[in-house]
Amino acid sequence: MDATGTASSTKQQSLLEKSAHGATFLIALQIGSRALTFAANQILLRFISPDLLGISTQFEVYLISVLFFARESLRVAIQRQSEVSEGPGEADKSIQDGEKSERKRKLAIEKTQALVNLAYVSICLGIFFAWGLAWAYVRSLRSNPKVLGTLYFKETLQLYAIAAVFELLAEPCFVVVQQKSEYKTRAFAESIGALLRCVVTCASIIFASKTGLDLGVFPFALGQWTYGLSILLCYLWRVSAISAADKFSLLARPIAPSSNETYIMSYFSKPLVTLGASLFVQGVVKHILTEGDVLLISYLASLSAQGIYALASNYGGLVARMVFQPIEESSRNYFGKLLYSTNGQRSSGTISSARDDLHKLLRIYTLMSISAMTVGPTMAPLLLKFVVGSRWASSGAGDVLSKYCYYIPLLAYNGVLEAFVSVVATESQLNRQSLWMLAFSVGFASTGYVFLRLLDLGATGLVYANMANMVFRILWSYNFINSFFRRHNSQLNLGLILPTATTVAAAMGTIAIYYHQSSQEGSDIKNFITTTVIGGSFFILLVLSEHKFLLQCYRSVRTPPT
Repeated sequence: MDATGTASSTKQQSLLEKSAHGATFLIALQIGSRALTFAANQILLRFISPDLLGISTQFEVYLISVLFFARESLRVAIQRQSEVSEGPGEADKSIQDGEKSERKRKLAIEKTQALVNLAYVSICLGIFFAWGLAWAYVRSLRSNPKVLGTLYFKETLQLYAIAAVFELLAEPCFVVVQQKSEYKTRAFAESIGALLRCVVTCASIIFASKTGLDLGVFPFALGQWTYGLSILLCYLWRVSAISAADKFSLLARPIAPSSNETYIMSYFSKPLVTLGASLFVQGVVKHILTEGDVLLISYLASLSAQGIYALASNYGGLVARMVFQPIEESSRNYFGKLLYSTNGQRSSGTISSARDDLHKLLRIYTLMSISAMTVGPTMAPLLLKFVVGSRWASSGAGDVLSKYCYYIPLLAYNGVLEAFVSVVATESQLNRQSLWMLAFSVGFASTGYVFLRLLDLGATGLVYANMANMVFRILWSYNFINSFFRRHNSQLNLGLILPTATTVAAAMGTIAIYYHQSSQEGSDIKNFITTTVIGGSFFILLVLSEHKFLLQCYRSVRTPPT
């Protein structure tokens, strides 16, 4: 292999290792965070009703919407940039070693400062959306006095708005952490925030119960406010050291460009702003689709049904949030840097690497999906009885959670496919995707109306509507990605994504055994033990059947290029 090929291979391997390590950190972070949240929920569910849980979900959607509209498009735009530095404090070291010129050092500082400056756009947008969405939310509730009459409603909404602004004030630090792959810093900040949020929320609930106070959903707001503040302080503490070492400022500073890149008012990278604007339009529609289930059920179902769906989606989505979301984020970062190009030209080796890694990732998702659909529908309702008590288990939440297990694989596939689309699509292609997203949102609303209002399926109907919507989004993304590879004389191969025949047979056999078991009477504990043993046997068979592929994935991350 020549020097150029070796350098390219080394760079790709370095990116893959960083992304794999990043995904590991983020998965560990999500597991720890969700474990804390899970423990907190067990306390909260003993004290709150389905109605209050439904209302708290609406506040959560408000918070997520503010953060999404303010920062998501800019975050994705930033991830499409190439790496510009080795890491915190290493720019100076590289100069001392003679490995980087003074001009490259200045360019690295310039690009980092450009990202920091852009983060302040998110802060300004966040303040606007925090006020605007709060106003729109209150107006939409004029016909629903029960929600508006909830104790401490106004104070709760105000705290959620402040919490959102706190998180956005940490955005300059976050973009630095993301650019330099400082996943340990992110894990530190978010784990501290999650811990304090759980402590404050649970402590206020217990205090209210002991003293006979009715705080409504105010404890959730207190917890979120604490989370936002702690995130801000932790990031400032850790990233300030990086800023001092790498000679850039965490405040917005004018840039004297040392490259050909154009800056708006000497502060903001014009290509990033343009790309961010295109992604924002698409993101609005995508967010409506992502959070549309909560919006739809809030208009078409009772507060009790909203609470049941919130419970099912919280527990059913644990795997998606703990595993799939970190992998999606790391893969978007990896593919964005691997396929970065200023002129649209990419080498055949880079395209092949991206295709092969996407094949592996999708097959891993296939194995996880088979596991979720095989064991989940039987195991989930049993677990629900143990963790939330008989009141919630008898409300129909178990049946909804069982159906949700079939939705999880669709969430996984859609997440990674849309992540890939977001890093390779041009501005015009992103605009075209936005139009398709708009069509999907209309279809989602229509199917939701049929399932919830006409068929009166409640929370279960909403799961069905989500599944139908997600299938169409997956098909669109897959077709787009395949056309991208065909333009580069390559294509996706479905055969490399599918599991072995032995894995499929093991899954079908396990489902048949579960079906037979469901007709047998027995205590909940006996059924749980039996289900666990059967599920464990299936996992062993899956690992044995797929061991060659799993070893290949491990070696591709651990083995250096030759």
